[in-house]
Amino acid sequence: MENNSIINEAKNVLLQLFDSINTLEYDQYNCQIPLLGNATIGQHSRHIIELFQQLMNHYDSGIVDYDKRIRDQKIESDIIYASECIAVVISQLVKPNKKIEVSSIYNHQISNIESSYLRELLYNIEHCIHHQAILKIGFKVLEIDLNDPTFGYAKSTLIYQEQSGQASH
Repeated sequence: MENNSIINEAKNVLLQLFDSINTLEYDQYNCQIPLLGNATIGQHSRHIIELFQQLMNHYDSGIVDYDKRIRDQKIESDIIYASECIAVVISQLVKPNKKIEVSSIYNHQISNIESSYLRELLYNIEHCIHHQAILKIGFKVLEIDLNDPTFGYAKSTLIYQEQSGQASH
């Protein structure tokens, strides 16, 4: 997959998130859903958005630590603000690939892993899709139709379904 394809895919999954949360009312975005461990659609949306923000905000330094994201409560409670944050991330996606160091603490020790911008963008895409699958459950609990049969499906699953004659549901 080339640079533009990865960036376009990141844009697509973020636009899916944007479109999905903008179908909700305020109380639906903030509704605790027991099937999701009382998490809200807003909390999952914030988590997705903040990981992308962390990559964008630390691209220049070349050191990304996803554990040190802000955890902005306004993203998880305000659909309009969350949508604005998504738009900002989309506007920042086009960047040249470069070495990125991912830092995290495991077993009480800091681990630094060599990566790249495109590899981390792929990570964020797959992470977003994973959370979209969880969000899809929340939408079903709230009896809201997403109108996007690909929401929450990995590209590899969609390709497999297409090749085998199966449809997304």
